[in-house]
Amino acid sequence: GMIHISDLSWLKRFNHPSEYTKVGSHIDVIILGIDKENRKLQLGHKQLEEDPWNTLQDTFAPGSIHEGTVIRKDDKGAIVQLPYGLEGFAPNRHLLKEDGKTIGADEAGKFMVIEFDQKEKRIVVSHSRIWEQAKVDEKETAKKEARVEADSTRKTVKTIQAKVEKATLGDLGALAQLKQKLQQEEQ
Repeated sequence: GMIHISDLSWLKRFNHPSEYTKVGSHIDVIILGIDKENRKLQLGHKQLEEDPWNTLQDTFAPGSIHEGTVIRKDDKGAIVQLPYGLEGFAPNRHLLKEDGKTIGADEAGKFMVIEFDQKEKRIVVSHSRIWEQAKVDEKETAKKEARVEADSTRKTVKTIQAKVEKATLGDLGALAQLKQKLQQEEQ
């Protein structure tokens, strides 16, 4: 029988079975398929447990923030060790710190989940989004405050305008008579 590398663990990805077990070790397996013609068994180890990805979807929802440690880096990005034994992937552009430097291997930090793919068993995370989001939130707060202040000013102006007496045509006629009277007194 053979256990495919993807059938060893629900949470971790292995490049080689020796990362999980050694030759001669005993592990429990379940038969996933039987190929009678070729006399082969398809075996699985992870299937002995319930798929944790079903319950982790709420915990690692996009936008949620978790502590993580970069365990491996390559030219595409980094593998980040997350809580519950999960691993996430952070593309290089999402590894930037606020000071412009990049998070290095074995470095811990906060990571925001930007994608949770239950079918592909993949989590994409970003460190940059945390501080970028903080800047966006700060700008939005300033805009909201400015909008509230402008609305308040507008209401105050309307209130003042409503209280001020407006000149009517009758007032204009009375003013014209007053002006004429003053001119006659001057002469």
